Amino acid sequence: MKIGMNTLFYIPGEVGGSETYLLEILRHWKSTMKDHSMVLFTQRENHQKLEDEFAGEGWSCVFCDFAASNRVTRILREQLELPRKVKRAGVEVLWSPGYTSPFFSACPQVLSILDMQYKSFPHDLSRVARWTTELLVQMGCRRAKHLLTISEFSKSEILKYTSTDASKISVTLLAANPGFAPQGEMKREPILLCVANSYPHKNVDQLIRAFALIEAQIPHALVLIGKPRLGEPALEAAMAKIQDPTRVIRKQGLSRQELVAAYQQADLFVFPSLYEGFGLPVLEALIAGTPVVTTRCGSLPEVGGAWVHYYDERSDEDLAKVILAVLASRESWGGNPEVAAWIEGFSWASTAEKTMKVLVEQGEGALSK
Repeated sequence: MKIGMNTLFYIPGEVGGSETYLLEILRHWKSTMKDHSMVLFTQRENHQKLEDEFAGEGWSCVFCDFAASNRVTRILREQLELPRKVKRAGVEVLWSPGYTSPFFSACPQVLSILDMQYKSFPHDLSRVARWTTELLVQMGCRRAKHLLTISEFSKSEILKYTSTDASKISVTLLAANPGFAPQGEMKREPILLCVANSYPHKNVDQLIRAFALIEAQIPHALVLIGKPRLGEPALEAAMAKIQDPTRVIRKQGLSRQELVAAYQQADLFVFPSLYEGFGLPVLEALIAGTPVVTTRCGSLPEVGGAWVHYYDERSDEDLAKVILAVLASRESWGGNPEVAAWIEGFSWASTAEKTMKVLVEQGEGALSK
């Protein structure tokens, strides 16, 4: 079967967890799947990267000559140019992993909607962006033969905010790269780590306020890894409460190796998010053997289970209290067989195989009609 992949949404280093979702699935298919022909529809910002890694041996890239960083251009080209190129390439089923898809296509479509954050946290987007996203998501849900999402929570959100039937949605949980696991004994540093871009729903400002409450009681630095986003004013206001601002360290643009090292060296990982479709950083920290403090919001209990520490997201004081308690316990999950068994329940192989099964079913269903 010839399977098309709409990667027009993908801007390397800019689309968060959806980049990991796309690349890990493609890598598994590239190494294990030989029965199908794969066609990646690319644009200026991702073409070279995708072609270098995936082209060859039944894989090809079809280039669309525009920059996806101009969102209006990307949406228009996705609607007007992509369907023509899909038809010309002879694709039998088209997968769009990034929330949006063409309204019209010569072949069946499968659409991935990773969450409905724009509905629960509309202030993360401008009014025009909210309206556009709503139109594209609602039309995508109607046009797609099947939807994929990444947690039971996200499935419930899709059912809540769209008219999609539950039978039309499949859940394929994400996973984390095993490379986050330490090789041998790791030396922990007095670091509280958070990995999140500063969107309002990531709630990083609350972590800064909680750190301000306890900074005199602990020797730790607070390391925030992520890019500045719409929540920056709240972070700046929270920083005003810090007695020693040099103990709050911000980083961005880390390599994979540097990010892995940060997880492995931290005493504690804190993820104060108010909304997640999955929450991959929590799983990455668990693989690194690092204790986790997080909320019960969104999908986070699905990912953390009984192996993370939860706090009341409404309370800076409760977050500070839980951080102190976990630090005092000197907990580490490294080598714990129960945690290892929990982590094994999340597998990119399983995610990729379930995704392929849906694509093949939809493609074959259309051929049999």
